[in-house]
Amino acid sequence: MTPAERVSQNLASVRARIDAAAKRAGRDPGGITLVAVTKSVGLDEIRALLSLGVKDLAENRLQPAQPKIEALAAETAAAGAQWHMIGHLQTNKAKQVLQKFTRVDAVDSIKLLECLAQEAKKLGRSAVPILAEVNVSGEAQKFGLAPGDLEAFATRAKALPELDLRGLMTMAPYGDTPEDVEARSRPVFRRLAELLRQANAAGWYGRPLHELSMGMTNDFEIGIEEGATTVRVGTGLFV
Repeated sequence: MTPAERVSQNLASVRARIDAAAKRAGRDPGGITLVAVTKSVGLDEIRALLSLGVKDLAENRLQPAQPKIEALAAETAAAGAQWHMIGHLQTNKAKQVLQKFTRVDAVDSIKLLECLAQEAKKLGRSAVPILAEVNVSGEAQKFGLAPGDLEAFATRAKALPELDLRGLMTMAPYGDTPEDVEARSRPVFRRLAELLRQANAAGWYGRPLHELSMGMTNDFEIGIEEGATTVRVGTGLFV
């Protein structure tokens, strides 16, 4: 099986899983964005995704992502595709990330928020789409805002026209079995959805936040059932 054939087969399976989870939750599958995490694959697989209509691509590290983004610049532009930065970002990489990526989906501190705004202004970019990463589970090894810090983050973001806060993202603790995944992921995703509703009800950002990025290959169905608008899938597309 060629890389393109494998990607096509896996993509059909992932889309079927998204459709089934959405229907279980009484939701429109069309309201859920699949972000393909391409950190483990090369240009052939990414080209296959583009040819199959996938328009959201993601990487979690700048250095390995740059040559891919540059090599595929014309093709992604023609396809109307966009690149998401989904990994932890050091402030000294903010300028380079803004030069290469459309969106930053893992803004995990006010310091990084302010740095991105400063660099975006220098580059002449405004309303750069971002998500606030929230460490709902409280795991020490995970990056992200504490839930109690989200109000201050959103309030600060409101004053930065260079950035456009769209919503929230999180990662659930890893589970070894389907039962573990269910027990670990669902409470985290449910809490993130509650935080989004709380932020909107209180008007922390001044306008509604709509995006919830939660769920990866092993738990995105749970994310969809709990309200995810975006799921991030890598292994499920390429293995």
